[in-house]
This record gives sequence, C-alpha cells and structure tokens, in this order.
Amino acid sequence: MKPHRKAVWGWAMYDWANSAFATTVMAGFFPVFFKQYWSSGVDVNLSTARLGVGNAAAGLLVALAAPILGAVADRGCARKRFLALFAYLGVLMTAALYFVGQGQWALAVVVYALGVIGFSGANIFYDALLPQVAGEKDVDFVSGFGFSMGYLGGGLLFLINVLMVMMPARFGLADAGQAVQVGFLSVALWWGGFTLFTLCWVPETAKASVDRTGIWSGGFAQLRHTFGRIRHMKTVLLFLCAYWLYIDGVDTIIRMAVDYGMSLGFAANDLLLALLITQFVGFPAALAFGRLGQRTGPRRGIYIALAVYVAATFFGISMTRKEEFYVLAVVIGLVQGGIQALSRSYYARLIPADKPAEFYGFYNMLGKFAAIVGPVLVGGVGLLMRRLLMPPSPTAEQAAAVGALAARWSIASVLILFAAGAVLLYFVDEEKGRAQAALLED
Repeated sequence: MKPHRKAVWGWAMYDWANSAFATTVMAGFFPVFFKQYWSSGVDVNLSTARLGVGNAAAGLLVALAAPILGAVADRGCARKRFLALFAYLGVLMTAALYFVGQGQWALAVVVYALGVIGFSGANIFYDALLPQVAGEKDVDFVSGFGFSMGYLGGGLLFLINVLMVMMPARFGLADAGQAVQVGFLSVALWWGGFTLFTLCWVPETAKASVDRTGIWSGGFAQLRHTFGRIRHMKTVLLFLCAYWLYIDGVDTIIRMAVDYGMSLGFAANDLLLALLITQFVGFPAALAFGRLGQRTGPRRGIYIALAVYVAATFFGISMTRKEEFYVLAVVIGLVQGGIQALSRSYYARLIPADKPAEFYGFYNMLGKFAAIVGPVLVGGVGLLMRRLLMPPSPTAEQAAAVGALAARWSIASVLILFAAGAVLLYFVDEEKGRAQAALLED
C-alpha cells in the first residue's frame, strides 16, 4: 500500500472505530437503557432532561479544554498521543457501563459523560490530522470518506448489537437487558482495537525542533497569542458562529432522536431499526457529499444539507406512525455525514496549515458548546410545555398525550438554529479567509 493511501486509510479507520460509540451508545442503546433500566419509572420528560444535562456537562468540559489541548498538541507534535489518551478514556468508560446497576441513573450519567469526553476530546486531534493526510484538492473527499467509513463500521457493529437485543437466546444471553450490557463491552473492544490502525498508519509531521519540557507553558502562550489574533480573523469567526448554530441542531437530533421517538410512544426496537437504516444510507451518502464538495464547493453542499434538515424537522414534528420514523431515518442518513464532512473540510481551508490542532480545538469547542445548548433546549422546552399544557389531575391517557405534544414542541426548537446558521454562512468569504490564515502561519 502506498504511504499516502495507507495514511488516508489509517485516518479513516478511526471514524470506523469510534462511530461504534456514537451509534450503539450515544444514539442507540444508552437513551433506551437509560429510560427503561437506569431511570425506570420516571416521567419521560424528566428523564429526557436528565439525559440532556449529562450531554451538556460533558460538552462543557470538552469545550473549555479543547483550544488549550490543541495548542499543546501542536507545539509538542503530540496530536496522536492526545488522540490515544482521550480515545482510551472513552473505551474504558464504555466498558464501565456494563457494571452500572438498575436504577443507578446518576452513576450512569457520570460514566456516560466521561465516555463522551473521551469520544469528543479524541475527535479534536483526529480532525487535526486531516491536513496531514489530505491536500487541498482531495480534502473534501477524504473528509467524506472518513465519515462514510464511520457509518459503515458503526452500522455493522450496531447491526450485530441490535440482533443480540432482538434474539438474545441465539447469542447465549439471558434477555435483551443483558444483550445491551454486552453491547457496551463490544463497543469498547471495537473502538479500542481499530484505533490501533490510526496510531500505527497515520504519520505526524514533526517540527524541526521541539522543546517537550515546555510544551504546556508554551502551549498556553501560543493559545493566548493566537486568540489575540483570531479576533481579527473575521472570516474564521463568522464561519465558527454559523457552524455553532447549525451543528447545534444536527448534534441535538443525533443525540435526542431515539429519546424523542420513545416520548411519542414508539417501540424501542423500531427506533433501533431506524438508526440502522440511517447508518447504511449514510455510508454512500457521505461519499457522495465528499465528491459534491470537490465539484461544486463545500458551502453549497452544506446549504443542501441544511435545507433537508429543515424539511426533516417539520416532518418529524407531525409524524405519528413508526413507518414515518423510518422515512425520517432515510432522509437524515442522506445528509448527516455530508454536513459534518463538508464543514470539517471547509474549515481546513480557512486556518493556518501549521496550527491544525489548535484551530480544530476552537472548532470543536464551538461544536461542544452547541451540544450544551441543544440538548438543554430540547429538554427545557419539553418540561416547560408539559407544565403549561398538563391539566389538573390528569388521567394516564391525558398525561401521555401531553407528554407527546411537549416532545413535538421540544424538537421544533432546533429549527431556528438551522435558519440562523444558514444566514451567517452566507456571509463567509473563503478567499478572504485564506489570506487571513496565511498571516498567522509561522
């Protein structure tokens, strides 16, 4: 295998590895198991709020640390080391979910939040390695290739996990609950094992001289210096604000879709099947968006994806049948990986070539702050609407109906984020951004 091709495959294999956590844990099993096992017997809107707070707390910690860690990693040429540190924190926490007992919702939230920190923190350094393996001509395709590998790898393991839940006896398991717990262990093994390909195959360009004894103090100094100048990089700031808004809506739908479906009364197995559909549709769609970015430019592809997300949100607000949830899964699968891949590659065009981890630290910081606002917004709106709409002394049927209506209002709150992000993105000038980035290069 040629060195460049080997590096691209090694880089994409991390998406193959960590997408098992994003799919099986974050989007699939954790929300279901949290409601039915760790937080059983609790009002659906309250459990949604608890899950939203857990996601928000993890996002806040990563957001605050991301730029600092990025600056340190750039200065010490330690992007792969930090990737390994955070990835294996996530692996350990994912395995630890197996041991959390029934009703221990607080412990489940803490362990899950630490897993999200590992997952999100590692992505900072994974993204920062993209300019190392892809040139400007192929960065859109390589970014899309990574996401497509993630959809395929995450989808394959998720398929096995869903079969374990639906047919536990076939796998020598006692019931669906034990299948979910074993599923957490399988994710840890998958994530930890395939990460080794990335660590072994992806090179990291070293600086001519690196003083590793002072990388922390130097990293803080570099961060202060760059932060002082990034305030004058209006194009980067404008893109980051646009990204912050629209990716808020994307991340919220990813993290809360299964919880939303359960609030509407859909069966857990139906929702897991819909997630599988999203994964396998997302595999070719992410590749297609990568090609689209090469041919027409990434910004146009981002706008196409945003338009689809707005239409999908309106459709999701009004759906009543599980078949409609399957349709929604197909639609989301067509654009979910595309908008993430093109945002990542578009940002690579706007930043200094010699400071990728630091600037992707800012990029991920904004993404994590978005992940704080979105889940809390969805949970908060749901609780507020439930309080406003619930009649005194409701019957069980009335309570269920109000809960479903409140859930619809909560998911509708993401529409304004898509619209605001699209407006700001319109004013981003790529050529001006390239010129500003060149001034920051050493």
